[in-house]
Amino acid sequence: MKKSTEADIAMSKAAVKISGDLFSNPLCEQDQAFRESMTALDTAMKRMDSFNQEKVNQISKTVIDPLKKYSSVFPSLNMAVKRREQALQDYKRLQSKVEKYEEKEKTGPTMVKLHQAREELRPVREDFEAKNKQLLDEMPNFYHSRIDYFQPSFEALIRAQVAYFSEMHNIFSELTDQIDQAGLTDEQRERENEAKRALSIVADD
Repeated sequence: MKKSTEADIAMSKAAVKISGDLFSNPLCEQDQAFRESMTALDTAMKRMDSFNQEKVNQISKTVIDPLKKYSSVFPSLNMAVKRREQALQDYKRLQSKVEKYEEKEKTGPTMVKLHQAREELRPVREDFEAKNKQLLDEMPNFYHSRIDYFQPSFEALIRAQVAYFSEMHNIFSELTDQIDQAGLTDEQRERENEAKRALSIVADD
């Protein structure tokens, strides 16, 4: 999305530069009709650039920024998984220690060590179970909420595009009315240009 908005800005700025270059062409000083057409084009391109910037700003607020916030959650989730994994390793290590003492002969010193190992295991087990329960509760909720989170951004993106292209339709319709003096079709213009090129070649010869 960021690359798309950057490309939109680059395209819009390039269009403004093209119209500016044409407007500053010496032909504008020599031909009144050409100058009027280039003035209309320059105005239209600047309007397009302005609406494009509004669209990009809207997309940044409603799509890019929310998705940045969403993606920022992943590092903390990964850290929670790592903490749970570490708690599991500690739990397994102490559980193995308890089992080792349970397998030994029930002598006084062994029973003391078994009791100590069980006491050491209890808070570690509770810590693991708490971390594990938190992930089991939160991870599915986070996973299932992804579409609900993205849907408003997707709708905002479509609305921004609709508003922009509606304005572009109006701008270019007005521009066409301003510069299309002859009212020719594209095919007719192409044939006219071909005829002019042929005439210029003959004149050069």
